[in-house]
Amino acid sequence: MHCWKVVAMMMLVCVSVGGGRAQTAGPATAAAPNPTATSLAAASKGKPVAFAQVTPDKPLQFPADFGAHPDFRTEWWYATGWLKLPDGMALGFQVTFFRSRTEHAPDNPSRFAPKQLIIAHAAISDPRDGKLLHDQKSAREGWGLAYAKTGDTDVKLDDWSLQRQPDGRYLARIRAQEFSLALDFKPTQGLMLQGDQGYSRKGPRPGQASYYYSEPQLQVSGQLTRGGKSVTVSGQAWLDHEWSSTVLDERAVGWDWVGANLDDGSALMMFRIRGKNGEQIWAHAALRDAAGRITRFGPESVSFKPLRSWRSPRTGANYPVSAIFRTGDTEWRLTPLQDDQELDSRMSTGTVYWEGAIKLEKNGRPAGNGYLELTGYEKALKL
Repeated sequence: MHCWKVVAMMMLVCVSVGGGRAQTAGPATAAAPNPTATSLAAASKGKPVAFAQVTPDKPLQFPADFGAHPDFRTEWWYATGWLKLPDGMALGFQVTFFRSRTEHAPDNPSRFAPKQLIIAHAAISDPRDGKLLHDQKSAREGWGLAYAKTGDTDVKLDDWSLQRQPDGRYLARIRAQEFSLALDFKPTQGLMLQGDQGYSRKGPRPGQASYYYSEPQLQVSGQLTRGGKSVTVSGQAWLDHEWSSTVLDERAVGWDWVGANLDDGSALMMFRIRGKNGEQIWAHAALRDAAGRITRFGPESVSFKPLRSWRSPRTGANYPVSAIFRTGDTEWRLTPLQDDQELDSRMSTGTVYWEGAIKLEKNGRPAGNGYLELTGYEKALKL
């Protein structure tokens, strides 16, 4: 679901001509006309951008679809999971890379033309900190400093990177302000194609869709560094890769999404897209058991019921951090690792959202761990 945050970001981003790094705007403020921005806008005029479209008749092909799809408006690679520290404590982590194609003319010959933007978020959730620790970066693609390559997963933004190896492992290397991650993700199961063989509906109209696959139950090993001290970590992760050129339904203000690795080897993905009064515009869920059998649930079989909210002292947003997702006759109770897992990304994607580690119960019994994403609670996303 994360591509829509980048679509919202396109309403806010401004790019300077002084170098490879993008200068991103924070909260919207009144400003005088910018001659540089005006000249850039004029320079960008030319052949209009024709974004590639998602259609249900195009099967995903690998390994090519592990890589970037630069003809589409938005794309992301998103890894979340739970890590175990040497002292037995658990914490959550998130590593996300976004690629966004802008509306700058494709025939603009300038190397400085920001035709593609690369954005990245990273976070760890340790209850002993009492809040989420996170960092963010953004840049125009180019100069070997920021890129998303085609053919296989290989994305980089300065000294942050995510790369898929020939044996299927992923290497994530992140040097954030308050922590560093050097993690390896080893597949233990096959790909999970979401929706109809990777064609994932996001609304009532067929064009409101993305290409979407997941790699659940990844085995994690590596190092976490904080305060100059490195420790060995292990755990499980979930990786999503999704790309699209469309925006959400015009009534949508945000969504609630879950990706979870279950203790019995199953994998669970659920989401709902909601309107301004909390009504459900669209929903979908998929449960794959350890043997690879998938059960899918349409909008009429998926529901979301908030149980408890947490109010952010920084933004005032109220997030339903504890809730029940229902798929058919099954009730999934979500409990956060900690309440304060709000990520303020207004310096990169222009949004504020809640992205946090959760525990799951299935019909009242412990079932596994995962991640919950809550968007549009600080304000409606401008898509």
